[in-house]
Amino acid sequence: MPDYRILLADDELALRFLLTETLADEGYAITETEDGKEALEHIRNRRYDLIILDYMMPEYTGVEVCEWMRKEPNPNQNTPVVLLTAKALEKDREKAKSAGVTAYIVKPFSPLQLVDTVGQLIEGGQ
Repeated sequence: MPDYRILLADDELALRFLLTETLADEGYAITETEDGKEALEHIRNRRYDLIILDYMMPEYTGVEVCEWMRKEPNPNQNTPVVLLTAKALEKDREKAKSAGVTAYIVKPFSPLQLVDTVGQLIEGGQ
């Protein structure tokens, strides 16, 4: 399996730890950040195969990060984005979709559900 790189941005340490462990077990190389500002710095400087953003983060929300990423020149302009969120309302989904979010996963979710989504987006995109 090629070494796929994933950027994971979530301000919840316990969840980030769980997801990093789960995805690393699947052979993915994970870069962790804890807020939207840090995520943007990584997005500007390095290409990833997939980006996982939490909706509600300090500095910038996942939707704001995704919007910037799709509009501004950067190595991840067309990289798939998974948005993790506790917001299950239709208007939040619409907002995420118009920002360019590829997949939307509502919390609480099973880490295996995320692994399936990640696999489909990364392997499917090759």
